[in-house]
Order: sequence, then C-alpha cells, then structure tokens
Amino acid sequence: MGHGTLRVYLGAAPGVGKTYAMLAEGRRQRRRGTDVVIGFMEDYGRRMTRLMAEGLETVPRRTLVYRRTPFTEMDLDAVLARRPTTALVDEIAHTNIPGSRNAKRWQDIEELRAAGVDVLTTVNIQHLESLNEAVERITGVRQRETVPDGVVRAADQIEVVDMSADALRRRMSDGFVYGPEKVEDALTHYFRVGNLTALRELALLWAADRVDEALLRYRTDAHIHRPWAARERVVVALSGGPEGETLIRRAERLISHGAGGELLAVHVAPADGLAGAEPGLLTHQRALVERAGGRYHEVAGEDPAVGVLDFARAHNATQIVIGATRRGRLGSLFHPSAATAIIQGSGEDFDCYVVTHEEAAHGRFFRRGGAS
Repeated sequence: MGHGTLRVYLGAAPGVGKTYAMLAEGRRQRRRGTDVVIGFMEDYGRRMTRLMAEGLETVPRRTLVYRRTPFTEMDLDAVLARRPTTALVDEIAHTNIPGSRNAKRWQDIEELRAAGVDVLTTVNIQHLESLNEAVERITGVRQRETVPDGVVRAADQIEVVDMSADALRRRMSDGFVYGPEKVEDALTHYFRVGNLTALRELALLWAADRVDEALLRYRTDAHIHRPWAARERVVVALSGGPEGETLIRRAERLISHGAGGELLAVHVAPADGLAGAEPGLLTHQRALVERAGGRYHEVAGEDPAVGVLDFARAHNATQIVIGATRRGRLGSLFHPSAATAIIQGSGEDFDCYVVTHEEAAHGRFFRRGGAS
C-alpha cells in the first residue's frame, strides 16, 4: 500500500476561499470517478461553502465531552474504516479535544496518509509556526493553534488561494465571511487594508520557497547545473576577517532594493579542521546575518573559491558579495586570490560584487556583471 498524497490550500486570512477551493477539487475528483469523502469540514455559516459540499459524502463526526461540554471532532477511525481514495480534512492546524487519539489534526492526517488515503486540507499563514509571531505583530492577534512548517512544506502540492485586500473586504461587507454582527468590527481591526496586504505578501513569500524547492528538484532530475533564479538570493562569502561586517551590510543593501530577496552567508572552513579564521569575528558576523533575517552556513573545503561557488549554485543564488584580496598586486599576479577565482569561476551564473577594503567604508564597490 502506497503512502497517500497531501495537497494544502494556503490562505493569507479567513474568507479567501480555501475550504471552497478544497471542496471544488473534491467535486472534480468525484466527477472523474474518484471515491471522495469529507472527513471534516467547517462552513462557518457560509452559504456558498455549504452548497459546494452538497453531494459529497460526509463521514459523521465523533462527539467528545470535555469539561462537561460536548465537542465534535473528525472520527479518524470511521474515516480509516471507510477507506476512501481521497479525504477532505479542513484546518490542518486544529488542536483536537483532550481524549482524542492525536493531539493535533495534522497527526490525524498523517495516519490517513499512512493508510494510503490522499488528503486535501487547508491552513492560513497565521497558523504556520514560523509566521505566528510575525502575524501577531501585524494584526495584534495571537493564534494558539499552529502547525510545524515542515508538515506543510512536505506536502505534495501547496496551492495559494489568493485574493486582494479590497476584494476580501468586499466579500466581508457583503456578508460572505462573517455574520452581520461581526462585519464592522472585523473591517475595523483584523481586516484592515494594511493588515491584509501584509498578510498576503507573507503568504506569497512563504510559498515562494516551495517554488525554489520545485526548481531545485527539476534541475537535479534534468542534470541542469546552472542556477535558475526564482527570486534574488545574495550570498556573502565570509573569510573570517574584519571586512565581513562591511560585506554583510552591502548585501543587506542589495536585498533591500527588491522584494522577497534572501540573504545567505557562507564561510568555507579548512577541510582538515584546522582553525583558519578568528572565531569571535565569525560569531559576531553570524549574529549580524541572523539579525538581518538571513542564514549563516559553514562548509568544509580545501579551496574557498570552489566552496563558495558550489554553495551558491546549490542554493540557486543570483549574486555573490566578496571582499577584495589582501595581497599586493604583484602577489595576485602569481597567486590569484579567492575573490579572483570566484569571479573567474562564476561564468554567467552570478553577479559578483567585490568590496574593496580601503573604499568599503565609503560605500563604493565594483560590479562584475553576470546573469541578472
């Protein structure tokens, strides 16, 4: 028996149509002859969502009593016993009532998939663990129910259900999201244009990492070694010297010129394990990278230039920031620096930015053009 697939409908906010899209796909599969059931679905009183569910078989829920109050949850055992080809299970981040077999619904979904059932599910970005605090800063509302990002990223397919802020607010005003008693408060607070615009941007940027993963898989399968850029990704080559802080600052400025860019720093340590840099400087520079929202990496290698180039290609980089050689001009003629080797080895794959030590403090750097 094969492992079931997982498709996730990802939204920036309630009301964009995730559950509707999930149900629509369920209906399409049923028309094609697939055995489809609704394992769990919430319509929140939304008439169009309820209508989309009509005609799909629904597995009855299980009732649990917690603190003398009855609650209904997906009946996992009943869905497993029914053995459909596809199960629609809303809200993957949901926390089950105490007494359920699993604490979280995503764990229920994993059991279904282990039994060979394909699952369609939904989630809003505020429920992703990595974005939970960011969403709270934007909206002032903290979501207690979260799902590990890795669970969602491991899905076979993620579909962003996108809607502009103005369109979602119109849906809200027309009563398609909440009842009339909640509309004014929602529009004034959580569903402000600024909030929705920021949440939508977060959703698209988070999903962009999935684009990078798909491109990487395709490049690997097709034996394509040149980077295919889905977005700007700047790699800073850190030697462990004092110029590293300046390089990081320059890379930050490059990232700030566009939207959705990513900062990566790499230090190539000697493969023999011998110390080749000042640990205190690298620790400080790593903290700078992380404060800038970037990621620090350390790789082992005999040749720093080869290590940097291999890292940049593996991470689908678009630009590399490097420090100019510390050697004198005559020495560089006989012993090319790592910076020179990186420039020569980059071909047309990257833009290389060489920051000179004397002039870096004044903000001047030279560009050696590659593929943009």
